[in-house]
Amino acid sequence: MSPGRTDPLTRGRRSRRRLVLAVLALAGLVASTSSATAAGIDGKQAHGNDRWIVKKIRAMTLEEKVGQLFVANVNGQSADTTDPADVAANQAMYGPTIRNAGELIDRYKLGGIVYFRWTNNLGEPAQIAHLSNGIQEAALRQPGRIPMLIATDQEHGVVSRVWSPATEFPGNMALGATRRPADSYAAYRVTARELGALGINQNYAPVADVNINPLNPVIGVRSFGESPDLVSQMTAAAVEGTQRAGVSATLKHFPGHGDTVTDSHSGVPWIFHTRDQWEQTDAPPFRAGIAAGVDMIMTAHVIMPELQSDCDVATQQGCDPATLDPEILTGLLREELGYRGVVVTDALNMAGVREKYGDERIPVLALKAGVDMPMMVDTTTDTVSLEVAYNAVLNAVRGGELTEDRIDQSVYRVLALKRRRGLFGDPFVGERRAARRLGTPPHLAKAQRVGDHSVTLVKNDAGLLPLDGGDAERVLVTGYRSVSETSNAEPAAHLAAALRGEGVPTELFETGSAPDAATITTAVSRAQANDVVVVATSNASGSATQRDLVSALLASGKPVVLVATRNPYDIASFPQAATYVATYSWTKPAMQALGRILLGEVNPVGRLPVRIPAADNPEATLYPFGFGLGY
Repeated sequence: MSPGRTDPLTRGRRSRRRLVLAVLALAGLVASTSSATAAGIDGKQAHGNDRWIVKKIRAMTLEEKVGQLFVANVNGQSADTTDPADVAANQAMYGPTIRNAGELIDRYKLGGIVYFRWTNNLGEPAQIAHLSNGIQEAALRQPGRIPMLIATDQEHGVVSRVWSPATEFPGNMALGATRRPADSYAAYRVTARELGALGINQNYAPVADVNINPLNPVIGVRSFGESPDLVSQMTAAAVEGTQRAGVSATLKHFPGHGDTVTDSHSGVPWIFHTRDQWEQTDAPPFRAGIAAGVDMIMTAHVIMPELQSDCDVATQQGCDPATLDPEILTGLLREELGYRGVVVTDALNMAGVREKYGDERIPVLALKAGVDMPMMVDTTTDTVSLEVAYNAVLNAVRGGELTEDRIDQSVYRVLALKRRRGLFGDPFVGERRAARRLGTPPHLAKAQRVGDHSVTLVKNDAGLLPLDGGDAERVLVTGYRSVSETSNAEPAAHLAAALRGEGVPTELFETGSAPDAATITTAVSRAQANDVVVVATSNASGSATQRDLVSALLASGKPVVLVATRNPYDIASFPQAATYVATYSWTKPAMQALGRILLGEVNPVGRLPVRIPAADNPEATLYPFGFGLGY
């Protein structure tokens, strides 16, 4: 795809790239005629020299070592599932001999499993804990007796895998709006404690990207904000909160995904930050997370040509995604930032990493670049096969493209992480106790405090807020809803329930994510029967039907409170709106906090963690970073 710019880069950094590649060859990252033993597991190299781990690696076969590097997904609510739908899905992904997680682990001796809702892994707490225990049992019955890393993406907000009765938090941008690192620490510590109770020992969070582009289609509210300082503080606190609760944190997405207009799930993002811009904007949160001792860093499938000295923008020659680029993953991350932990890829089925190379090349190039764990998320549709990837790495070692010493280095880091987290001692969890450790009153109280601190009152020109809340004031709550097996967005319903709980006469009318003309007409009719309208939006600036709904309600003559429940930029599309609130989240605690703020029970103290640009001129600022009103 076109990067959107054709000016060729200068070639001044080519010599630096050649030097990096030479260092990689000497270190065993790529095959070389030089001896690589000095960088192998017997040397006093950067990744450590734990004799117990060294002995463990020496006893492993090459096949076992390569298996330890891969993270994969699997369908089913138990490790030995016989459910026909799950078995069929697993056989479609992995072949007729693999029906469940246990058989997948038997075949590949995997190092990690990642849970998703769409793979039917995440039901009730006891079920999740039982699945985790079954996976650990399958791992420990292998010859190497190596426990499993079990991960999920529990970012909260728009990316949340474990639902109620687990404690929900509003998400990263809401945390950024609080300006309180202590809130980030508390949210991530509670999350880690609850994940740990389910046997999930790794969270693919926090997002450390600095979201400086309002048009970013994939990060947005997943980021703490647009300020490198703010994101750094919140990131470090999130890492500390997660890991002090015994769960591994993961910074994502290195070297930074905050200034893209392309979603790497569907295309290849190009980011034209200079080295100085990267140092000032993208790097600080990763530096902060590394200083906090983060266990894992996830790569981004983005091209940053100014950081890649052999990348010719005009011809696109030498331009690889960061996931496959040794200059970024080894040169920047390992050598310059001094990172010594595990590097995992973002999912290798994403378009951002598959445009240039065949599927058998991608995991090999990732390992050569400095990755430790390729993540194979298989969906059977346009995907990278685990069998293809696993055999490609084995063949690369047997053929000399990768050295076994290079494989040993990554295995060492993976095993060191498992040992540090106590998995070799006891990887199992109490299945009967799991539910009692989720959604406890202290945890829910922390979520509500975060919500109260985050809601941002951006506009109150007519003085409509706080609402009277009396019996004479009837409120219509309407707007966005999107519920599926992977999404649980019901902001209007949560807010209506919160207002009713305070005794406010409230009518609920949900319009879905793309209301049609008939739905909009009904919403306006119901507005006429109420005194005040509260309408919830989700990125309405990019949704014509949501904009039509809001415009019709604003034209109804009724007082309207516009609430952005995702990115806070929606007000730019409605300059005529007199009252505007940003919650950054559609979760229940965010909507409960909004209810208290609408009624004046809580004074709004949230501050914008991003600026809001004008719709017709992105360079002009409607509301600056740090803006926020109170009562």
